[in-house]
Amino acid sequence: MTTNLLNLDATGLNDFFAQMGEKPFRARQVLRWLHRAGEEDFDAMSDIAKSLRVKLKEKACILAPALLSDHAAADGTHKFLCDVGNGNAVETVFIPEEDRGTLCVSTQAGCALDCAFCSTGKQGFNRNLTVAEIVGQLWLANRALGFVAREERLISNVVLMGMGEPLANYENVLPALRLMLDDNAYGLSRRRVTVSTSGIVPAIDRLGQDCPVALAVSLHAPNNALRDRLVPINRKYPLAVLMAACRRYLAVAPRDFITFEYVMLDQVNDRDCDAQELLKLTRDVPCKFNLIPFNPFPHSGFRRSSATRVRRFAEILMTGGIVTTTRRTRGEDIDAACGQLAGQVLDRTNRVTRSRESVPIVEMTP
Repeated sequence: MTTNLLNLDATGLNDFFAQMGEKPFRARQVLRWLHRAGEEDFDAMSDIAKSLRVKLKEKACILAPALLSDHAAADGTHKFLCDVGNGNAVETVFIPEEDRGTLCVSTQAGCALDCAFCSTGKQGFNRNLTVAEIVGQLWLANRALGFVAREERLISNVVLMGMGEPLANYENVLPALRLMLDDNAYGLSRRRVTVSTSGIVPAIDRLGQDCPVALAVSLHAPNNALRDRLVPINRKYPLAVLMAACRRYLAVAPRDFITFEYVMLDQVNDRDCDAQELLKLTRDVPCKFNLIPFNPFPHSGFRRSSATRVRRFAEILMTGGIVTTTRRTRGEDIDAACGQLAGQVLDRTNRVTRSRESVPIVEMTP
């Protein structure tokens, strides 16, 4: 049985080469060919000894998810559909900005957390993605966007905000993150890699110890009663426990704030009193808020807050001293906007998939 090298971070690759009697520098060479150059042909790795290339062809493979489609929007957004086998497909979105290029990556096929406003949760959970399937989305996007040919880095930021709860797939997410940060692989800054979570507190603490990167918490409610309804994981890790975990994380985080994501639901969590309650909840947690206009899906039972209501909500937070951003829809013409991922694509299990990610572009400071 061959080993898929995309499943291995630097430590795993070192171990694999040691088992073949090869020195660690050979692992570093192959790591650079794999991730910096996006190479999938061992014969093209010109500074690797021919005898080693023969061994690699016998014992290893380079297998990323198959790229099923690449749709480009008028605003430059790309939506990639990736085949992860057994009838499952996930989507990855590249969002270009003047000062950065952000890739939104999925970590699970489906999601088990069943947040009330999330289409993915309503479709159920299939399985965790492997390391190769997570980092393979970055590997594929670099190739599809012409990074290898142009020798320029288009993807400067990665957000794990696509399908699934990243911290529920910790054992695969951790080595994928390490590859994203590795100077011999993608060399991204810890400040430019963001993990989004609904609030799995023990895993937040583990991430802080193992690989602290930027953290975004899907908050969506100012009190336990409402969050229990909207984000069921809150029943296990209520807000006081979650806020304490955020404070602990800030002690080791590469950024000096936590990002709180907050989907705006008409007459559910968007009242003035909700904003005031958020100020009290987060007063001891340095943070910024991303307000997300809700994109309805069939039978959701929720409506999008009006633009006027979103502005008023943001004003209250800003007056309270919190940096607040409002996300504007990107890639809507290819169903790549927040809440629209895979909205028109049925994978082979007939599940409709989506993502929570779009990029905040309107930043309002107090």
